[in-house]
Amino acid sequence: MRNSAKWQQGFTLIEVLIVVAIIGILVAIAIPNYERYAKRAARADAMVILLDAANKQEQFFVDNRQYTTDLEDIGVPAVSENGYFSIAATVNNSTFIITATAEGGPVSSDSVCTTLTINELGLKGNTGSGSADECWER
Repeated sequence: MRNSAKWQQGFTLIEVLIVVAIIGILVAIAIPNYERYAKRAARADAMVILLDAANKQEQFFVDNRQYTTDLEDIGVPAVSENGYFSIAATVNNSTFIITATAEGGPVSSDSVCTTLTINELGLKGNTGSGSADECWER
């Protein structure tokens, strides 16, 4: 009779398994969402660099009547600050395409937006399985 008056101590195996299952479900949802967020954040850094580089190319063109192939001439780094993208320019007479190519970090395995591009007309593009709208969204 004395034991029936006390609360039972500890957890049953079923209770522990239910908690583990709930934690597993939450982790299965959280990790892909976090990875998607990290890729979007890294792409946003590349977009800022590309838009800035395109603007500086236009300023360079106004001053020199040509675009520069060396982005360092206009203060654009060859690698993004976080090191996730390499930045390059292709210039052909009065046109240019500036490309940010995924190199490391969360975007190294990004098959949706492998590269981001912008040209002298402000047209935005990409390579990979995603659309330009999907890759250039913020």
